[in-house]
Amino acid sequence: MTSTQTTPLRYLKGHGTENDFVIVPDAENEIDLPPALVARLCDRRAGLGGDGVLHVVRSAAHPEARAMADEAEWFMDYRNADGSVAEMCGNGVRVFARYLEHAGHVTAGEVAVATRGGVKRVHLDKDGSVTVSMGRAVLSDEGVTVAVDGRSWPARNVNMGNPHAVAFVEDLAHAGTLYDEPPYEPASVYPDGVNIEFVADRGPRHVAMRVHERGAAETRSCGTGACAVAVAAARRDGADPAETGAPVTYTVDVLGGTLVITEHPDGEIEMTGPAVIVAEGTLEPSWLAQG
Repeated sequence: MTSTQTTPLRYLKGHGTENDFVIVPDAENEIDLPPALVARLCDRRAGLGGDGVLHVVRSAAHPEARAMADEAEWFMDYRNADGSVAEMCGNGVRVFARYLEHAGHVTAGEVAVATRGGVKRVHLDKDGSVTVSMGRAVLSDEGVTVAVDGRSWPARNVNMGNPHAVAFVEDLAHAGTLYDEPPYEPASVYPDGVNIEFVADRGPRHVAMRVHERGAAETRSCGTGACAVAVAAARRDGADPAETGAPVTYTVDVLGGTLVITEHPDGEIEMTGPAVIVAEGTLEPSWLAQG
């Protein structure tokens, strides 16, 4: 790969329920995106600002995605705001698919996107919403406790291709500022860190959440987190589609909007929500070289 510091870097900016991303088109995987540069791009004061970076690469051109190239032409090489690599991002994959449509690579309808969490099936609706097949949740019996400001709650361990700890609270304000990662124990349950969701009820099959995302602090939304929350809420409420044979749908309010999550009897989870491209431009080599 070549360095991004010798030529202008093209970018776009997009968001899904205000979970925002810097999009870097790089079909042939020629751009070097070291963690420090990703962090600078996501800096909300000195950079473009974002909860993460969507590096858009053809699957055949990326060593981590070549095995998926027959199923999905495009690979979402996702990076957290601190520069670390992540397995998946539910809001990110919706914005990624919207970018592919914006760039003319795909049209409305079904799109396959390769991620480190596997190939995700995306449907671009003509009304502007995007539905993603998020795969199946893996629920662990390993107990976890999350604490904030002297309060503590048991948390449900849910994996959506990335790890989540879901805690049900009476008031979302009990989550505190979420500037820093809330402590949890035992730490050994999540050796690579965890996304932590705090959830309050709003009505029948309707919840609201706040989230501290691993590598990004509190974000306005988290797609995989909303899926983990819906599954945890369903089990708490005694609903398991695998047992009843009927799908279960939860409305999940996030700070940036609303997501609709449906779990099907075969375990497949679908997430529907908006995805918007808001800007595009170039970064000059002089700014890139400052790093």
